[in-house]
Amino acid sequence: MKPDTTDRYAHITSHCFVNAPFEQLQGGLLDLFVHYRLQPEIGLEGNCLWDVEEKEFLKLAAVLAKHNLSCTLHAPFCDLAPGGTDSRIREVSREKLRRAFKLIQVFQPSSIVCHLGYDEEKHSYKMDEWLRHSLETWHELIDLAAQHNTCVMFENTYESSPDIHLRLFEKISSDNLRFCLDTGHLMAYAGTTWQLWLDSLLPRLGQLHLHDNRGERDDHIAIGHGQFDFISLFSFLKENQVSPLITLEPHSEKDLWLSLESIDSLHLFDLLP
Repeated sequence: MKPDTTDRYAHITSHCFVNAPFEQLQGGLLDLFVHYRLQPEIGLEGNCLWDVEEKEFLKLAAVLAKHNLSCTLHAPFCDLAPGGTDSRIREVSREKLRRAFKLIQVFQPSSIVCHLGYDEEKHSYKMDEWLRHSLETWHELIDLAAQHNTCVMFENTYESSPDIHLRLFEKISSDNLRFCLDTGHLMAYAGTTWQLWLDSLLPRLGQLHLHDNRGERDDHIAIGHGQFDFISLFSFLKENQVSPLITLEPHSEKDLWLSLESIDSLHLFDLLP
């Protein structure tokens, strides 16, 4: 399944990132990334932001710099409530996010991707309150990122439409805030098309998270092995002369190589402007 040579997919991997949880990089995955010159989107989920000393993050950053590998960061999101109504839970959420954003100065990432934590079933009934708390959270964090000229990417997750993203973009005046379109989340959760989202958010589009599924759950299978129409999306980007950052999000090494094979055979990156 692995390529015969380290440069077989270099024309793709040099222009994208690959998701990589920090704890897995620390546990040996970094060797694979260095060998094949994969650029990581470092996931900061779990307990690493509480338990890992700064020197360990610095050590990883030094290895990436030594091998001239760029990175992005993915802020934590599980169990967090950046717009939550409970003040204590909201503050713990903010503290964990602050720790992630402080690593911007360590890794100098091209972006940091964030989830809004919005759930229409829970939050639409208290929209004004949720929006007020969210804005307080993100204003502080976006200011931290702006100090290092790092873009913050708001990713779609469970939202069924771009409305909540648009409301936040309207309230936050920052050139460092952009939108990350996640193809798998659209299929598994939104039940809406990428056209609906990019009709309004194309000027804000800064990043893509690419993975596939069959429309039933967020499986993170290889590109081209589910139902998402990647050719139409990339043709649209070419037509509109948009070149976002790209992150591949397979959840297994097998699906990584299958994704790269699909990108190569479909000539997806050739469609980028």
